[in-house]
Amino acid sequence: MTLPLWKKNLYVVWFGSFATAAGMSQIIPFLPLYIEKLGITDTAQIESWAGLVFGGTFLVSAIVSPLWGRLADKYGRKPMLLRASLGMSLIILAMAFAQNVYQLFGLRLIMGIVSGYIPASIILVATQTPKTHSGWALGMLSTGGISGSLVGPLIGGMLAEYMGMRFVFIDTSILLLCAFLASYFFVNEKVVVTKKKAPSLKQVWEMTPHVGLFLAMFLTTFMVQLANMSIQPIITVYVKMLSQSSAHLELMSGIVVAAAGLASVLSAPFLGKLSDKIGPRRILIYSLIFTGVVFIPQAFVTNAWQLTVLRFMLGLATAGILPAINTIVKKMAPASITGQLFGYNQSAQFLGTLGGSLLGAHVAATFGIHYVFFSTSLLLFLNAGWVVASEILVKKRERKIEAARSGLR
Repeated sequence: MTLPLWKKNLYVVWFGSFATAAGMSQIIPFLPLYIEKLGITDTAQIESWAGLVFGGTFLVSAIVSPLWGRLADKYGRKPMLLRASLGMSLIILAMAFAQNVYQLFGLRLIMGIVSGYIPASIILVATQTPKTHSGWALGMLSTGGISGSLVGPLIGGMLAEYMGMRFVFIDTSILLLCAFLASYFFVNEKVVVTKKKAPSLKQVWEMTPHVGLFLAMFLTTFMVQLANMSIQPIITVYVKMLSQSSAHLELMSGIVVAAAGLASVLSAPFLGKLSDKIGPRRILIYSLIFTGVVFIPQAFVTNAWQLTVLRFMLGLATAGILPAINTIVKKMAPASITGQLFGYNQSAQFLGTLGGSLLGAHVAATFGIHYVFFSTSLLLFLNAGWVVASEILVKKRERKIEAARSGLR
C-alpha cells in the first residue's frame, strides 16, 4: 500500500525532529560544564555565561523566525529543512573545537540564525496535511521532538562520561546531518516559486482574518512555553527539597522530568485525533484550564513521587496545546502567508523559552519555589480566558458579516 505524500513526509520529518531534539538536548545540560572547561572558573561567571550562551540562541531565533517563514512561503518548506539541519550540523561541529567562551557564544548566536528544523517541519506538515487529519498529524509530529528530548540527555550523559564533552557536540552534529540526509532524499514537495515580492508586516496583518484570534494564539504559545521553562530549571532543586536524603537524587530528578515528556508522547496522537473530531479550539481551552489546575497541587507535594504523578498528569494535558494552536493557525491562515504566520508563532515560542528561564529563577529566588507554580497557574488561567474571549468576538464578527450579507440578498 502506497502512503500518501503528506503521510510519507510526516514520518520523515518525525525522524528529523527526533534527531534534532535528541541532539540539542544532549548539549543543553552540559553547557555550564563546557564553559568551565573553556577556562571560566568562577561560579558566578559560569552562571552568567551559561545564561548568555543559552538565551542568546533563542533571542536571535525569535528575531529571524518570521524571515525564514517568509522564505518558506516563497521557495518552499523543504529548503528550510535543509538549511536548518545542515547549518546547525556545521555550527555545532565547530563548537566541539571552540577554544574559549567567546567563540562558543558567537557560534551559539550564529546557530540561532540558521536553526529552525522543527518549526520548518511543522509548517510542512501543516500545509500538506488534509484538514480532516491535521490535528492527528501535528500531534504525531510533536511526539518526535518530545521523544528526542527524553533520550537526548541520557545519551549525552553517557558520551560526556566516557568520551568527553567535546564528543557530545560531534554526536549532535552527526544526528543533525542524518536529519539533513533524510530530508534531502525522502521529503517531496511541489512548489511553485513566485517572483512576487513578499508582503510586508502591515500587509500580512491586512491579509490575516481575525487578527485578534491569531494574537491570542501567539500569546498562548508564549505563555505555555513560559510556563514550561519557568519550572524546568528549578525541578532538580525542588526534588532535592522534597527528598529526605541526597541518595539517588539525580535519578529521581530524571524520573520527575521524564514523566511529563512520557505522558505527552502517549497522549499527543490521541488529543490530535480528538481535535479533528471536536475542534482544536476546545482541546486548547480544556488543556489550558487542566494544565493550570494541575500546576497548583505541585506546590503542596510532600515527596518526589507525588510530584512525579502530577508531572505525568501535566504532560497528558500540555501535549494538546501546541498542536492545537498549530492546527488553528493552519486552518485560518491564508495559503500565501502561512509560513510567515507560523514564523511569528515560533518567535513567540522562542521568547517564551527565554522569558520562562529568567522568570522562574527570579520568582523562586525572590518569593520561593512554591510561588513559581502559583504564578504559572494564574498566567495559564488568564490565557484561557483570553482565548475564550477572542473566540466569542470572532463568532460575533462572523454573525455580523453573515447578517450583512443576508441583508444584501
